[in-house]
Amino acid sequence: MRRPLVALLGIVVAGALVPAVPAAADGSLRAAFALTGTTGEYTVTNTGSTAVTGWSITFTLPAGVTASTGQHATVTQSGTQVTLTPAYYINTVHPGRSTYPYSPSFRLSAAATPTQCRIDGANCDGSPDTPPGAPTGLRLTTKSTTSVSLAWTASTAGSLPVAGYDVLRDGAVAASVTGTAATVTGLTPNTAYTFTVRAKDAKGTASPPSAPLTASTNNPADDTQPPTAPTGLRSTAADSGSVTLTWAAATDNTGVVGYEVLRAGAAPVATTGTTVRITGLAPSTSYTFTVRAKDGYDNLSAPSAPATVSTGDIVNGYARVAYFVQWGIYGRQYFVRNLHTSGAAAKLTHLLYAFQNIDPVNLTCLSGVTKGTTANPQDPNQGDGAGDAEADYSRPFSAAQSVDGVADTGWEPLRGNLNQLRKLKARHPHLKVLVSLGGWTYSKYFSDVAATDAARKKFVASCIDTWIKGNVKPYGGAGGPGTAAGIFDGIDLDWEWPGSPDGHPGNHWRPEDKRNNTLLMAEFRKQLDELGATTGKRYELHAFTPADPGKVNAGWEVPQIFQYLDVANVQGYDFHGSGSDNSWEPNRTGHQGNLYPDADDPYPAKFSVETAINAYTGAGVDPRRLTVGLAFYGRGWQGVANGGRNGEWQSATGAAPGQFAEEAGTRGYGNLLAAVPGCTVHHDTAAVATYCYTGSQWWTFDDPWSIARKTAWVRERGLLGVMAWEMSGDTGALMTAVDTGLR
Repeated sequence: MRRPLVALLGIVVAGALVPAVPAAADGSLRAAFALTGTTGEYTVTNTGSTAVTGWSITFTLPAGVTASTGQHATVTQSGTQVTLTPAYYINTVHPGRSTYPYSPSFRLSAAATPTQCRIDGANCDGSPDTPPGAPTGLRLTTKSTTSVSLAWTASTAGSLPVAGYDVLRDGAVAASVTGTAATVTGLTPNTAYTFTVRAKDAKGTASPPSAPLTASTNNPADDTQPPTAPTGLRSTAADSGSVTLTWAAATDNTGVVGYEVLRAGAAPVATTGTTVRITGLAPSTSYTFTVRAKDGYDNLSAPSAPATVSTGDIVNGYARVAYFVQWGIYGRQYFVRNLHTSGAAAKLTHLLYAFQNIDPVNLTCLSGVTKGTTANPQDPNQGDGAGDAEADYSRPFSAAQSVDGVADTGWEPLRGNLNQLRKLKARHPHLKVLVSLGGWTYSKYFSDVAATDAARKKFVASCIDTWIKGNVKPYGGAGGPGTAAGIFDGIDLDWEWPGSPDGHPGNHWRPEDKRNNTLLMAEFRKQLDELGATTGKRYELHAFTPADPGKVNAGWEVPQIFQYLDVANVQGYDFHGSGSDNSWEPNRTGHQGNLYPDADDPYPAKFSVETAINAYTGAGVDPRRLTVGLAFYGRGWQGVANGGRNGEWQSATGAAPGQFAEEAGTRGYGNLLAAVPGCTVHHDTAAVATYCYTGSQWWTFDDPWSIARKTAWVRERGLLGVMAWEMSGDTGALMTAVDTGLR
C-alpha cells in the first residue's frame, strides 16, 4: 500500500507522529537539478540535524529563457532571476529526508541549465561561497574643490552576483553605489586623499580592495573665471510626471564639470551631461527652468535663458474612473470577472479598489484581518480594526468567478480580489488600478496619521509597503512578503472629511487638518516618487474630494494640493438622500446629482455638479486635474406625495426599501430598474437630473440620458473625465453611455 504523503516528507501536522519543531538551519539543504526536455526539477535533501521550514530556491536563467509553474511549487521571475517557492506540503524538510517524489519542478521556454543556484542561504551543491573579484582600473574622472569622481572596471562575480561597491577614502567607507562610478563629496579643498574600491555580493561578502589611487582636490584660488552660460535650453520630451531637458554645452578655461538645473521652489538638480530628466512633477502643469554651468573650482556661470515646459495629462483623451467595492463579491455577486465580461474594463482608464482601513492602534495601513463593522452606522467605533483580507487575497474563486476562467486551488499565495485584479490587468494592460484608503466608515483615524511629520512618514511608508510593494500580512494561508506586488499603480485617498465634524460619527478631526491634509499628500508624493526612482514607474495619487464648497474650504488647500495630487475625483452625487437609519434627509426628496442648480431646490446650499467644480476651478485648479462623480445607483424615499411634480422636492416618510435590508434608501441602477415596479422615469431638463416615481417611492440616479449631458459638459469645460461609484450597479448601459459621451 502506498505510504501517505506526510509520512514520506516528515511534515508536522495535527496528529502526525513526527514531533520535531521546524527550525531554520542555513546551509543544510542541498538541491540537485535534473532537466528532462524543457522541464527542470530540483530534488531537495536536508543534510543537517534540524528541520528546515520556509525555504525557496533561486537561480539564474540565460537571457530570453522564461520559467513557469510546474508541479509542487510556484514560480516567479524578474529578468533572468527565478524564485521557486515550494507547495505547503514540502515547505518543511526534516533531517535526512528529501522532497522526492514530490520534488518541485518548473517549465522552461527553452531547454537550459540554471546557474547561481541558491537554497537555504547557501549554494545548492553545498560548495563554499566565493567572494567577488577585486575591482580593477580605478581612475579619476573629474574633481572639484570639494569632490572627486571616480570610475572603475566591474568585478567578476563569485558565488553570488555583484550587488554593489564601497568606495573607501583613507580606509573608511565614503560612498556605496550599485554601478561602477561614484562621486565622493564633502572633501577639503587643495587636499590629497587615497581611495580604493571593493565589490559586495547580495550577502554583503566583500572582495579584496582595488589598487589604491591618490587624488587631490582643487585649490579655489587657482581659478576664479566662471564658465559661459549654457544656451539653447529646451524640452525634448514630457509625460504626466516628468520633462526631459537639453542644452548646448558651456565652455570654461579649466573645463566644465557639471550643471545645475534650477526651478523656483525646488532644490537644484545636478548633472554632468547636457541632458537631464526632471521627475516628481505634477501632470498638466507648466514649469519654468534655467540651467547654469559649474567648473572644477566652484565657479558658477550665469543662468541660461529660461524655458517653460508643460507636463502631459495622465490620460490621452478623457479619464474613465470607477470604483470596485471589495464587498461586492458577497450579496451583490459582482466579481472582478464582471468588469471583463461586461466590457467595462476595456472602457475604463482607472479602477479604484475600495476600501482599506487604518490600524487604530499602530496608525498604519491595515491588512491581514477579516473583521466586520458593527451593524449600527451611528456607532462611533463602527469601523475600528475592520477589514476583509478574506475578500482581498484569501478567498478562492471558482472558474466561473475568475477573469481567465481558471479556478483557484486554494493553495496559491495570492487569491481573492487581488489575484483577479492581477489577471484583469494582464488582459487589459492599459488599465491603472489604485487602492483606495478610507471611505465613509474607515476615515476615523486620518486626522491622527496626518497630525505630525513622524506620523505621516510612518503611515505613508506602511501603506506603500503593504499595497504598492505588496507585503500584505499573512491570512488564511495566503499573503506574505511581496505576494501582492505590482497590482496597484497608485493610491487613492478617501478622507471623509478633513477639518469637518460632518463625517462618520466618531471621526477624529482637527482645525489643523486642512494643512495636514496637504502635508500628507506631499509625503505620499515624495515616497511614491522615491519608490518610482527604483522601479522606473510613476505611481499615481488620487483623492476623493467633496462637492460641498464649505467642506472644500474647511479641509483642502486649493490649489496647493495639486502640487502633489494627480487627480481629484470630485463627488458629483449624494447631494441629497435618506440613509438606512433615517438620519440624513428622511422627510424630503431631492436630486442627488443634478448638473445645474435647481431653482425649485428649497435647501439654501443648492448643490450641483457645476457648483462643485466651480469651487475648484475658481480657485485656480486646472480642469484637467478634475473628474466629475457619477451615481451608478439610486437614492430613494417612500411615502412621497405627488405635489404636482411627480414627487420632486416633495415631503416623504423616510427611506425607501433598499436592494439589501441593511441599506435602506439605496439600490444599484440595474436593480432599481428591475425591482421597483411602476417607477416611471422623468428627466429634469433644466437641472439635468434623472428620477423616477411610483406614486409612493421616489428615486434619484444617473442614467444614459443624464450621463450623455454630463459628459458633454465635461468636454465643454475641458475636464479630465468622470468617476463612477460603483461598478456593481451597472448593467452595461451606463459605462456604454460614458464611453460614447467621452469619445
